[in-house]
Amino acid sequence: MRKVTVVGSGVMGTGIAYAFSISGYDVCVNDINEQALNKAKENIYALMDGSVKKGYLKEEVYQSAKNNLKFESDLKMAADGAELVIEAVLERMDVKVDVFKQLDEICGPDTVLATNTSTMSPTEIGAQTSRPDKVVAMHFFNPVHKMKLIEVIRGLETSDETMKYVHDTAAKINKTTVEVNEFPGFVTSRMNCLIGNEAMNLLMEGVASAEDIDNAMKLGLNHPMGPLELADLVGLDTRLRNMEYLYETLGEKYRPCPLLVKYVKAGRLGKKSGRGFYEYS
Repeated sequence: MRKVTVVGSGVMGTGIAYAFSISGYDVCVNDINEQALNKAKENIYALMDGSVKKGYLKEEVYQSAKNNLKFESDLKMAADGAELVIEAVLERMDVKVDVFKQLDEICGPDTVLATNTSTMSPTEIGAQTSRPDKVVAMHFFNPVHKMKLIEVIRGLETSDETMKYVHDTAAKINKTTVEVNEFPGFVTSRMNCLIGNEAMNLLMEGVASAEDIDNAMKLGLNHPMGPLELADLVGLDTRLRNMEYLYETLGEKYRPCPLLVKYVKAGRLGKKSGRGFYEYS
């Protein structure tokens, strides 16, 4: 069986693991935090249970997917024998580079190493390994089980063979890909961060309420989710890190809204903390 290892058991890591496990892959989820790993297991199983009850998953697929899933806190054991490793850790370059350096030593020479970053450079990450030709960015979207797109970003040294492998793999888990030549923020994050940041400025300036800003975008521009709702779902701390990176690399128009900075300082991180632009029970 083809093995995929997912490093990081947060919202994106669990979603990616779910997508591969229901598509027939042997999946190992890794996290150094045992508590986070146990929470990921609960969340993935709950999503599977709900999918079966709603008729989205057949019983045999459900049973097979549960059997295919493993959870391991030791990175060496988790990544051993994997044909693809997807990193989904904190959106900080130093953290990602540390993970990739370890994976480069652990994994066989044919293993493809992918980062789920939404803004950062696969070229810079790949340069820290002995296999930059096999390093690529696979940017999944939240919630992974519902969102059809994977943004595939080619680093400077990423080979055609690696790109083909990633496109083919995405098709096997029923995702559609778009190919992007590396530039900070890629396509979707540059657009999304600008829209979300402007929505925050509108709220800060008292132009409209959070609800009305989001409803205007949903009902007037046909967005499936309002930009403030989406920021709460992503996590305001994550959004702030993305904005800071884009501000550093692309300039003034990506300066983070002061309201976003204030909310993060206050611990209002969105849905995961129970309060962001909205309150959650």
